[in-house]
Amino acid sequence: MQEKGSISIHTENIFPIIKKFLYSDHEIFLRELVSNAVDATQKLKSLGQLGEFKGELGELKVKVSVNKEARTITISDRGLGMTAEEIKKYINQIAFSGATEFVEQYKEKDTAAKDQIIGQFGLGFYSAFMVADNVEIFSKSYKDNTEGAHWTCDGSTEFSLETTDKADRGTDVVLHVAADSDEFLEPARLRTILTKYCKFLPIEIEFEGEVINQTQPIWAKQPSELTDEDYTKFYQELYPFSEPPLFWIHLNVDYPFNLTGILYFPKVKDELQFSRNKIQLYSRQVFITDEVKDVVPEFLMLLHGVIDSPDIPLNVSRSFLQADAAVKKINTYITKKVADKLAELYRKDRAGFEEKWSDIGLFVKYGMLSDDKFYDKAKDFVLLQNTAGKFFTLSEYQEFVQANQKDKNEQTVVLYTTDAEAQHGFVQAALDRGYDVLKLDAVLDSHFIGQLEQKLEKVTFKRVDADTIGKLIEKEETTESVLSDDDKTKLQELFSKAISNPQMHVQVEALSPQDAPVIITVPEFMRRMKDMQRAGGGGGMQMFGSLPDSYTVSVNANHPVAQRVLSAEDEASQKLARQAFDLALLAQGLLKGEALTAFVKRSADLLTA
Repeated sequence: MQEKGSISIHTENIFPIIKKFLYSDHEIFLRELVSNAVDATQKLKSLGQLGEFKGELGELKVKVSVNKEARTITISDRGLGMTAEEIKKYINQIAFSGATEFVEQYKEKDTAAKDQIIGQFGLGFYSAFMVADNVEIFSKSYKDNTEGAHWTCDGSTEFSLETTDKADRGTDVVLHVAADSDEFLEPARLRTILTKYCKFLPIEIEFEGEVINQTQPIWAKQPSELTDEDYTKFYQELYPFSEPPLFWIHLNVDYPFNLTGILYFPKVKDELQFSRNKIQLYSRQVFITDEVKDVVPEFLMLLHGVIDSPDIPLNVSRSFLQADAAVKKINTYITKKVADKLAELYRKDRAGFEEKWSDIGLFVKYGMLSDDKFYDKAKDFVLLQNTAGKFFTLSEYQEFVQANQKDKNEQTVVLYTTDAEAQHGFVQAALDRGYDVLKLDAVLDSHFIGQLEQKLEKVTFKRVDADTIGKLIEKEETTESVLSDDDKTKLQELFSKAISNPQMHVQVEALSPQDAPVIITVPEFMRRMKDMQRAGGGGGMQMFGSLPDSYTVSVNANHPVAQRVLSAEDEASQKLARQAFDLALLAQGLLKGEALTAFVKRSADLLTA
């Protein structure tokens, strides 16, 4: 007996609206239909375990097949199946009432509106109509003494439902592919979709005689069941041709939310040009997206791996909603787990942690800058390295330098270099004074220094070339000048005339005779602002990036060169002053082009004079 009916909704054009608004990517029809088949199969398995289904389970594969000539795609399962009444209830009434609500709410709004809808409508089955102009269901319930049912619908609000001879329990969904969806009749296209979305579904998925999924991915197992080799092998499956990961964190929590997964720390060195979208989000082993912003804290987007949670709220297209309490809890949990893992690695094997620091330092600093709670944990294991290659924690370093590097205001001055080779002369001058110098040459370090100055009491950071060594760490005692005030004024005028550059601000200072005759420095504040702007400070930092470079030229009053410049004839004194200035430029890597050529010629002339 055949029954015909009309789906009771108020909108005649429901399917075009579903097709237009529901999903941005039509390929996910296969994910939805295969997921439904897997759900029906798992439910039957559960009933068998509970003793409510006493029949033979037999083989429980979900089979996907395509017939290019007949223009059909078929998804078959041997799960619960449905009676005619259940089809009417679940396909015609529940799903369509949800569809009606969806249409009434969103038919006048733009495509983005669909992202505000929580996935309670049971519309997954109707994604079939994105690619099919006719859909059939052949189903038989697992319950005894039930007849097979055949439902068909052409995408209008009309359907037909009749009994049919079906030998085995389960459901076959047959899609008659529409003319504008020929791509989905290509086996290679279907295999790509199945591999993308269904690779880890818990029931075997067979396509073209081959099972395409792993039903028990390692994140669904207990860590105690797994070896290091299992973790690294899985990483290579996810990211072929990648270097092995440094280490990993196995997530496994069932309260106050369900979350499993594995996060890997890759080797990224000191680059912010990392590849994002490397963490894959799953829901009950169904791939959802690799756009996990908000679920995973921003600084951990550097990580790779898998997160699986049924508690991340999904809208109808299974794109998760960000502004949700569960998402925030998961985000907080992941941050804590990562911090705990790093702290454990540091405690258990400090030497090994130091070896990995060049790879993990970026994660740690990025996290400290992004998240105060992470900072509170990481401050105990973040490492600083000095130019001698020795590592210190924050507290160890403060203790190491505070006796020698306190200035007259009781501030501990931390000296650092951003390029130990280019700033070698300044580093050496600091070391000769018995000071220590840190290497802070990573891409985030300009921001990191600013944060440490805010968080640490009575600590300031100065780059070694920010001033002359005596002024970097000002002490009570001062060096006296051998020059009179008049000579100092004259010397300043001579150098200013020889240099003739408004960006170079000349000052005469009483330095040690062992120091260089001329030292060029960049004021710490201005240089730091420009560094931060280059590193992406944005906003108010833009003004500093556009300012011309400004340098301080410190002429050493106590160096013999000062006396020679003062006592020489005008032309000779200008040449000597320029030569001393060019040597200082050379030390800073600032002597280039025409000025460098002139310096070389002048040096040769002086050698033969």
